[in-house]
Amino acid sequence: MYFCTISLANYNKSRTSVDGIKSLRLITAVKTPYLPDGRFDLEAYDSLINTQINGGAEGVIVGGTTGEGHLMSWDEHIMLIGHTVNCFGTNIKVIGNTGSNSTREAIHASEQGFAVGMHAALHVNPYYGKTSTAGLISHFDEVLPMGPTIIYNVPARTGQDIPPAVIEALSGYPNMAGVKECVGHERVKCYTDKGIAIWSGNDDECHDSRWKYGATGVISVTSNLVPGLMCSLMFEGENTTLNEKLQPLMKWLFSEPNPIGLNTALAQLGVVRPVFRRPYAPLSLEKRTEFVRIVEAIGRENFVGQKEVQVLDDDDFVLISRY
Repeated sequence: MYFCTISLANYNKSRTSVDGIKSLRLITAVKTPYLPDGRFDLEAYDSLINTQINGGAEGVIVGGTTGEGHLMSWDEHIMLIGHTVNCFGTNIKVIGNTGSNSTREAIHASEQGFAVGMHAALHVNPYYGKTSTAGLISHFDEVLPMGPTIIYNVPARTGQDIPPAVIEALSGYPNMAGVKECVGHERVKCYTDKGIAIWSGNDDECHDSRWKYGATGVISVTSNLVPGLMCSLMFEGENTTLNEKLQPLMKWLFSEPNPIGLNTALAQLGVVRPVFRRPYAPLSLEKRTEFVRIVEAIGRENFVGQKEVQVLDDDDFVLISRY
């Protein structure tokens, strides 16, 4: 069995400063790969993290939407954060998704995440059981004192927008690193004009958010596949040619709810096993075939992994309900 031992020494590492988080340009919302029985495939996971480091990513979100934190137990979740810190924390910033729609759970998970050494927390607003503006501020008030924090606004998933008044009310907290914002360019500009650090949460908009609207960078799904190209997009100035070249890939990735496209793509690139925790299922055969054409158009050398991209058959995928 492959594993990377978690050292207690990492629990007491000095925390990263908030400014150290605010400066990050490319943060990858990293995929969590699985073994055929549904457990974490840590060997594949570590390979993915190393690829991100080598490709220029400066941070990773562990157990976010893309990493399927919502399909993990909290024990699994905190273990994976600790594992990532222990094995890679000196080379990349580890941001643990310890948010919850329960303030109690968010507090407890954040305490555990910082205890195992994560550099920052990612916190979504309470979803499904939505609250008031005062409730939103109260919720974030409880977690912000713990350490550097990125607030995540994704109304399409939570069913509730975090309005600017809430972010502005929280912006004075010393631990408020910034916002992962999915509403669009105008909202990004609203915050950057006030000096609030913003990461685009929309890969297809991140180039313009970065270079035209003042965003710090992007928290990206696409960088799981092409970290080097996404690094260029965030660091090397306006590049409309590269941005346009990547648009078909980004459109393909989000043709179904994330992380379905990413899980399918990484399996076809041969860098993770084609194992899905339900309720996720792979993209259609038509879409799987389209992905091969997209890889060929962008260039296989720009994608993660060393194997030839292939079209997987339906029977190649393993869908796990109990794990």
